[in-house]
Amino acid sequence: MIKILFLAFLMTFLTSVMPTEAQTGKVIYKYKKYEKFDLDDLAIEGDSSNPGDLSIDPRFRTKFKNKLPGRENFNKEMVDAIEAIR
Repeated sequence: MIKILFLAFLMTFLTSVMPTEAQTGKVIYKYKKYEKFDLDDLAIEGDSSNPGDLSIDPRFRTKFKNKLPGRENFNKEMVDAIEAIR
């Protein structure tokens, strides 16, 4: 029983007395200034089943029945927009 108490006291004392890196403030981080990747050494294996060019299947144009009424000019709307700016 005395040995266990002595060890517990010793461990508590040593952890409180010994300074850690965060307490001393001497933590230094060193980062790489430059990193180079050699892409020639990379080997990619697999099957590419995509065609080399972009191909689109031709489709028939759909003609809708209800067309919007056509306008020959938008002069009135343009004049109204210019007057709203003034």
